[in-house]
Amino acid sequence: MQDLEPVRARTLARIAAAGDEAAIEALRVAALGKKGEISLMMRGLGKMTPDERRQAGPRLNALKDEINAAIAARKAALGDAALAERLETEWLDVTLAPRPIAQGTIHPVSQVMEEVIAIFADLGFAVAEGPQIETDWYNFDALNISPEHPARQEMDTFYMARAEGDERPAHVLRTHTSPVQIRYMEEHGVPCRIIAPGRVYRCDYDQTHTPMFHQYEGLAIDREISMANLKWVLEEFCRAFFEVEGVELRFRASHFPFTEPSAEVDIRCSWAGGQLKIGEGDDWMEILGSGMVHPDVLEAVGVDPKVWQGFAFGMGIDRIAMLKYGIPDLRAFFDSDLRWLRHYGFAALDMPTLHGGLSA
Repeated sequence: MQDLEPVRARTLARIAAAGDEAAIEALRVAALGKKGEISLMMRGLGKMTPDERRQAGPRLNALKDEINAAIAARKAALGDAALAERLETEWLDVTLAPRPIAQGTIHPVSQVMEEVIAIFADLGFAVAEGPQIETDWYNFDALNISPEHPARQEMDTFYMARAEGDERPAHVLRTHTSPVQIRYMEEHGVPCRIIAPGRVYRCDYDQTHTPMFHQYEGLAIDREISMANLKWVLEEFCRAFFEVEGVELRFRASHFPFTEPSAEVDIRCSWAGGQLKIGEGDDWMEILGSGMVHPDVLEAVGVDPKVWQGFAFGMGIDRIAMLKYGIPDLRAFFDSDLRWLRHYGFAALDMPTLHGGLSA
């Protein structure tokens, strides 16, 4: 039998020099595979005499075991080297605080809408809703808005397309949430005390106006309601919403088709240093429109204006959100900019309550 030492030395040297697992596997097949060098030697044992077989057999088995051990050791060494290299490039400092999980936030419009609902719920107002696509009658006629009124022109209102010759009532994207008041009184009658928050649409677009925005209307109808009740409700709302104790409102005579008398409402404020402060200073800022419900509006829903009377008011949700939280541009409300949402957004579980704080 040939000398095994050269085979052993050559094979072990090649295993030690192997650079990856593929090279090691190729060496294993060349030495111990079905047609490998050492496998062929072991097949030759059958042609030897018993004495030769007793001497060659243990030597070949020992060589086979040594090569298998060398292959396993080289694989382990290569695995340790790869792990060490990975640990050098991929490491984690376990002494650092864990990275916070990115969370979604509540949009300022949704937050302010919840704040408004919470305040008026405490004042005894229910929430009413209605469709965003309205008929001409609910959006204008029932609210005493005459056919020649500028608000009914296409330059101000989005009208739904109609086929030529279609005699059905015209439909519009509602320009205010006041139609909800009409629908509510038709269905539930009076007395009532509701607010109607929601989306509205008008043809306008600049830093403080967008074609779609949000507002809420308030309505209170009973037998003995006056402007004094309206003033108290608005003062209580502003005190709670802006979270200040001292609030002073100023009513200026105005005109709205659906209220008589009508009044624009200003709130005392200051702009010292470019920062808005409610309830102090010598400036006044308009925040809403209001008035006593026009008798024609009550008659449109079958309510006797000689028995029932009440007040109504409306305010832009986006506008008061800008004022309270210092948001400079209304258009950013609808840009879907994640950086803006993370900056101005609110935690999802921080629901506004009067006892816990609206914007805590």
